[in-house]
Amino acid sequence: MGHTQENPYYFQNLTEKNMTFEHVFERIVSFIKKEPNGKYRLIVGTDSQVHTRHTIFITAIIIQRQGKGAWMCIHRDVVPRRMVHLHERISRETSLTEQMAALLTDEHKNILIDLILPHIYKGASFTFEGHIDIGSGSRNKTREYVNEMVARVEALGLEAVIKPDSYGASSVANKYTKKRNVNDQQKRLG
Repeated sequence: MGHTQENPYYFQNLTEKNMTFEHVFERIVSFIKKEPNGKYRLIVGTDSQVHTRHTIFITAIIIQRQGKGAWMCIHRDVVPRRMVHLHERISRETSLTEQMAALLTDEHKNILIDLILPHIYKGASFTFEGHIDIGSGSRNKTREYVNEMVARVEALGLEAVIKPDSYGASSVANKYTKKRNVNDQQKRLG
């Protein structure tokens, strides 16, 4: 089932639930406005976890002010079967990252750039990164998929980041895939 205006993607974090992407974008803008001369990284990354009867995919959207905090939210997607084939799961993780990154239209990007641009000479910067939960190390089972997944993320104009630096997928999103119910996880964390 596709996501449309009538059926949008929903996001949540520890303090807010059922946010549309427009709500998420408003939070990103207000986070940057607090300190527009910061060094910002907008990160989108997905991780998955195979459970007994289903597979959970969590996509994290993070706006990080380097050295000075971050704001994040997640989108949860459940496939009602065990996705045991690694390539299929990695490909779906990358697809979800692509879908969430594509929500950021050129209009959205221009708004963010306009916030940062007057502060470039004071050290402000902005990167848009797609974090992929794969690595190229010789002992990493996902290494054979690195070129394919990196090319897909870069085709969207994102900076592709893989392990060990892809914490948006391998750390943040991963925390939320372990639980069947994200609300249970939030109670533990909150």
